[in-house]
Amino acid sequence: MKKTKKNTPSKLPKNQWWRIFFSATLICAWVLVAAIASQFVVGFLLMWWIGKEALSQPMWSAIFSALSYALTLALTVIVPMKLFKKWRVTRKDLGLSGLPTWTDMGLAPIGFVASSLLAALFVWFFSMFSWFNAEEVQEVGFNFLVNPFDRIIAFITLVIIAPIAEEVIFRGWLYGLIRKKTSLIMSSVWSIVISSLVVSCIFGLVHFQWNVAVNVFAMSLVLCVLREITGTIYAGIVTHMIKNGVAFWLLYIMGIH
Repeated sequence: MKKTKKNTPSKLPKNQWWRIFFSATLICAWVLVAAIASQFVVGFLLMWWIGKEALSQPMWSAIFSALSYALTLALTVIVPMKLFKKWRVTRKDLGLSGLPTWTDMGLAPIGFVASSLLAALFVWFFSMFSWFNAEEVQEVGFNFLVNPFDRIIAFITLVIIAPIAEEVIFRGWLYGLIRKKTSLIMSSVWSIVISSLVVSCIFGLVHFQWNVAVNVFAMSLVLCVLREITGTIYAGIVTHMIKNGVAFWLLYIMGIH
């Protein structure tokens, strides 16, 4: 009996290749729009309800962040799963299968060091261009922390909620889908490279500032690698928490801007 060869990425029909490319582009555009639109919608509604000045208070800043992440998660993960069968994902697709392991915990500090060094390299390179301001302060919404309770609220938002939500959205849902689709039209190595670059670019764009975008772009590349190594996003979540925790300590405890 004659054996049939399995289709390889290069053997796919041309119309199938373009269909996959279009689908991946649509997914990326949807995440970018959803992440940016969520911040504008939630911010506008809160300013209309409580006023612009009240929104700068730590508690309302935390509520703004939590609602923005919740809306982004709903738009990127829940709504597409209900509307499009091909966009449905499992816990494994999100990188949330099983539970965090000691390997995840051990890789997290390594990921933090690697992302910090890579970010420093990128910042050094872009600092050669006049339009790049490496010293620009990132606007995170917590400008006035006057008591310990304010710091606790800011810590929970920036060091716990933000890393979990962003990893599920970007290195979980987005990376998982793009990785799955690109693996159909290219080799595994190129699929990882392209998926990591695309996800990291989008992650940088939603942070709005050039210096911050370069920094988080570097971190995202490392976090994508961690997902490939472990098969989950747990190491990435912890790495992200460490990075945000260090930034929180320097900014709000030590007062270093």
